[in-house]
Order: sequence, then structure tokens, then C-alpha cells
Amino acid sequence: MNFENALQLLQRVYTGRVAGKRQICYDKKRVFKRIDGLCFAGIEGVGGSIMQKNYVQEILHIIHSGMPRAEMAEKLLDYHEKDLADALEALTPEERHSLYPILGEDEVAEVFSYLDDTEPYLKELPSNEAAKVISNMDSDDAVDALDDLDDSDKNEIVNRLDKDSVDDVKMLLSYDDEEIGSRMTTNYICIQNNMTIRQAMSELVKQAGENDNISMLYVVDEKEHFYGAIELKDLIIARAGDALEGLIVRSYPYVTDREKISDCIDRIVDYAEHSLPVLNEEGKLVGIITSSDVVELVGDEMSDDYAKLGGLTGEEDLKESIFESVKKRLPWLVALLFLGMLVSSVVGAFESVVAVLPIVICFQSMVLDMAGNVGTQSLAVTIRVLVDENLTTSKKLHLLFKEMRVGLVNGALLAVMALGFLGVYIHFFKAYAWGQAFLLSGCVGISLIVAMVISSLVGTVIPMLFHKIHIDPAVASGPLITTINDLVAVVVYYGLAMVVLIDLFHLA
Repeated sequence: MNFENALQLLQRVYTGRVAGKRQICYDKKRVFKRIDGLCFAGIEGVGGSIMQKNYVQEILHIIHSGMPRAEMAEKLLDYHEKDLADALEALTPEERHSLYPILGEDEVAEVFSYLDDTEPYLKELPSNEAAKVISNMDSDDAVDALDDLDDSDKNEIVNRLDKDSVDDVKMLLSYDDEEIGSRMTTNYICIQNNMTIRQAMSELVKQAGENDNISMLYVVDEKEHFYGAIELKDLIIARAGDALEGLIVRSYPYVTDREKISDCIDRIVDYAEHSLPVLNEEGKLVGIITSSDVVELVGDEMSDDYAKLGGLTGEEDLKESIFESVKKRLPWLVALLFLGMLVSSVVGAFESVVAVLPIVICFQSMVLDMAGNVGTQSLAVTIRVLVDENLTTSKKLHLLFKEMRVGLVNGALLAVMALGFLGVYIHFFKAYAWGQAFLLSGCVGISLIVAMVISSLVGTVIPMLFHKIHIDPAVASGPLITTINDLVAVVVYYGLAMVVLIDLFHLA
């Protein structure tokens, strides 16, 4: 079945003229590339349940079967590239060398795009063959693969790329990692706004051989400025006499290539489209962001936030040098060092309390730890809520008071437990009278309540403040919040011990 016939069949499906069926199944990477592009699939089951097949084992069995190359190629091309990539990792270098010619350059490029780390596989290939693989990959996947290589290997392969590929790769490499342009792809269908329906269909056929992101067609004007977008479905069911202008969505959402990923990721996710166009400052279409790119972006943002919550300036990986890891960790450690010195100096200010009543130091870590834990919990909740850019002031205040109430209730429950258990512990193991023991445990309990309420406040207000001044709230990391809450807890605990236990009850 050729492409024109496939389009005719699609038109019939969408207009309800194929045996009353309106659903088709297709793989975006195969629909317009292969004869079997249209696939009506059934699901095998036993006893009404779906059987999960182990495709990787099936692929390995085919590879090791010794069947003729042509037959092997035909069978292997029925499997998804992700499963082929998983199978590739289970093969020896010699087996992979034998497999690549069977699959062909295009398929190998698709398979490599699903590898978590392409470096060892690219290094198995001669530079010219590695360059051919990279040239056949989508531009964003090619850049990701090149990023896995060291500079010398990267430059050698880039110099061997074909002209179209090298232009796309160099364009993507020109963007900073934080800019959305670095994550876009040039794999899309682009047509002129002055075309007829028939011309647009013909252009789709022409470009589909190289570009498989076809669910949305992007339209430009005579000056190559972005004009709008057309859904593939709308083009398929359109009549030859219809005006193309009537199919174009003019107010289609877009992002700009120099936007920070952190600034536009929420907007991209909210639109929930298969792809969004990326425009330069002149309003020209330079690429698109696909749904798979969005998944990666969200994952990267979550990883980055997780790193920041751990007190890092960026995510680390196994291949980083010691110097790079130190550079990411040291800034926060220096800041926390000075904050820790402040906490220590505050503790030193209460030396008289420790000298008169040494037992209070036994419970210092418990109060500090609980305050830090509560603050970190409030921080995590607040960061998650702040994802909503439309969060009103009243909702923020509601969140603030809610977190403080949660801290109060949890603090009160823990205070009751501390009053009972610590009172018994101090009496029997520290040889204090019952009254003195419960005075001490009561001081610890009240300190827990006050420290946990204030920690909830701090853990909520600080990320809100950072978000207000357009700083990533994740920067208000766990270590930062914990250190601030340590300072609060020290003042509350030793302050209460001085005022209540020593000054008021003269406990010594």
C-alpha cells in the first residue's frame, strides 16, 4: 500500500465508509514509512486477561536463530524500537556489529534514540558509520547522543555529518541547556498558507518520508513567519474544493526558542498538545516541542528540583568529575556553614542554661530534628502547590494557615507523648523527682509545639517568597529550611528552659 492509498483509506475511515469502523491503530514512526503502516491489531488473551509478551526475549531468539538475513530483517522490523534497544544491550559487540547491517541505518538510528547511554554503542562503530547513524536521528535525539560523548569524539562525528544534519545539530547546540530551543526537534511538517488542499496533501506526502511527526502540520506565510497549524485529521477529511485557510488554527499556542525551560514548562504541560511550535525572535518557525520532549523536560525538572532539595546547585551524574561535583555542592555548603555558625553562636548564648541544667542538652537534637522534619514537609507541599501559576493570594494564605494548623496538631500530639514518656524516662533513668521530671518533659513538649508551628510557617513562607521574586522555590532546599528551623528550635527550646525551668521554677 503506497502513501496515496493510505491517505484514501484514512479518509474513508474518518468519514465512516470502512465497514462502519472509525478506529485505526498506527505507530507514528511507521504509518507513512512502511507498507504495513496501517495496522488493525488484536490482543491475545487467556481466560479474558491480557497476556504480557516478553518482546525482548522474542527478539533475542530471532537474532540467535540463524535464519536468513532478509527474513530476520522482516521479523525484527515488526518490533518497536524501544524493545530492539533493550535487546541490543543484551548482545555482545560482535553480535551487534552483525545486526546493524540487517536493520539498516534508518532503523539503527531509531533504535539508538531509545538508548539511555549511546556512548559505548557509538564507540563500537567507525566514525563514518557513527556519523551516518547520527545523521539519520532526529536532531534533538542526535544532540542527546552527541552529549554522551567526550569532546574529541563529538567533534570527529560532527565533522562527518551530512549538511542538513550538521546544520540542525549546530543550531540546537547553539542554545544554552536551560533554553527551550536546546530541546526542540526539527522533525515536523511545514506547509505554506497559500496552498490548496491538494497541494498541502502532496507536500505532506513529500515531507513524510523524512519527518514522522505528522499529527499536526505547521503553516508559515510567504516570509516564513509562523501562520498557524492544521490537524492531520482535518486535512484528511477535507474536500479538494475546500479552502485551506478554513482548516488553519491561527491562534495556536507556541513557545519561543530563548525561553527558559523552567519558565515555560508549566504552560507547555497545560496545553497538553502532541506538539507545540518553537519560534525565534522574528516569529519564524525553527522547531517543535513534542509530547515525548515534554515528558523528558518534566523528568529533568523534577530531577533538578530533587537535587536542589538536597542542597545541590544542579543534578549530578556518574560521569561527572570530582571537581564538577564539588562545584555543585560547595556553594550551598558554604552558605549552610555560616548559618550553622549562627546556630552554634545562639547555642553558646545559652551556656548558662546548660551549666545550671545539663540534662536539657539531652533533648536538644529531638526538638531540632522534629522542627526540621516538619519544615521540610511543609516545603514539599508548598512547592507542589506553587506549580499552579493561577494560585490566588487567598489560596496561599489558606495553605499557610493550614500548614500551621497541621504543625500545631502534630506538635500537640507529640507534646503529649513527650510529656508522658520523657517524664517517666527522666524519673527512672536520670533520678529526678516526679515533679521535676514532668517539668522537664513539659518544657520539651511545649518546645515541640512552638517549634513545629513556626517551622511549618517557615517551610511555607520561604518558598512562597522565592516564587514571588521569580526564584525557583526548590532553591529553598531541605538543608536551608532545616538549618533555619534549627535556629528557631534552639531559641525556643533554650529560651523556654531558661524562663520556665530556671527563672520561674528554679530547677537546677
